[in-house]
Amino acid sequence: MSLQEQELQTVWWDNGAVCLIDQRVLPHQRQVVSCQTLNDVAQAIKTMQVRGAPAIGCTAAYGMALVAHHSQASTVSILLDELVQAKAYLDAQRPTAVNLAWATERMLRCAHQYVERPSGVTTEPPRTVQLAACLLTEAHAILAEDLAMCHAIGDHGASLIPERGHVLTHCNAGGLATAGYGTALAPIRTAHSQGRPLHVYVDETRPFLQGARLTAWELQQAGIAQTLITDNMAGYLMQRGEIDCVIVGADRIVANGDVANKIGTYTLAVLAHAHQIPFYVAAPSSTIDLTLATGDEIPIEERAASEVTHFAGQLVAPVGVAAAHPAFDVTPHTLISAIITEQGVITPPFAIGLRENVRRKP
Repeated sequence: MSLQEQELQTVWWDNGAVCLIDQRVLPHQRQVVSCQTLNDVAQAIKTMQVRGAPAIGCTAAYGMALVAHHSQASTVSILLDELVQAKAYLDAQRPTAVNLAWATERMLRCAHQYVERPSGVTTEPPRTVQLAACLLTEAHAILAEDLAMCHAIGDHGASLIPERGHVLTHCNAGGLATAGYGTALAPIRTAHSQGRPLHVYVDETRPFLQGARLTAWELQQAGIAQTLITDNMAGYLMQRGEIDCVIVGADRIVANGDVANKIGTYTLAVLAHAHQIPFYVAAPSSTIDLTLATGDEIPIEERAASEVTHFAGQLVAPVGVAAAHPAFDVTPHTLISAIITEQGVITPPFAIGLRENVRRKP
């Protein structure tokens, strides 16, 4: 792993704790949060200390491993019950990002597969301890696979960036949102490593400012030229011919190709379509959810109104004013030019390509 990837490490296991970078205080502070309990992990996900669909999935996987590591269960059957409860608790923290439930389901499936194995004659260490070790290995594997998938997304997506290389992105879908390389930022980082000219326009992404605080910081660390803009400047820049393509991440991609992503993504897709600008979505296969037919079925997380009425703890609206805060919106597949996964570039009709992508996934 390169130094740059180490600097962007988002979540890791350290001596019986799940550690992560507190993304709420970046870029001005770099604090490590040590989650000692399942509740610590759940709160880190809920309060956005860790955010970004792949990073949430990795964190949840380690959260399941944490439960097994600290469990006092006397039998694997009891431990399995604890893991089922842990999965339900973690899944409820952020319902839109499918990677969360995907990761906890994979961890639970790993536990079931272990329980179903013949126990053999050995009793040392106890099977509960062996199961805990098995789950930790699986969590490590999820993290490593995510990093590899992000690099592959970069390889497949870099060629889609037009020659001039003026790219608009929204929210943060870089190393901080993944295991360390990014989804939407992966093609940009790969193109930059190839020596290609690039200039990234970074949407600030209200109300959490993930673009201003996180994406701008990541690009600065990588030495990639950028311009930070407010969310309502995108149309102006498109109208002036400053944007060559848009690349965003995803929190859930459903069977027909509709995509849930950070609120404001749909607006960009409409603008890009109106200006005939390619609109790309970059995400690992773990973000694809074929159980939902269309985006109308995606649950949209509603966060606290105070996150809109307040900024940095200060009230910025009249006292008592009502505010809405859907954290995500859904972009129809008809507005998307291509979906980039670790297995390649999927073009319309997306339903066929997405099914094939999931079928080929190991």
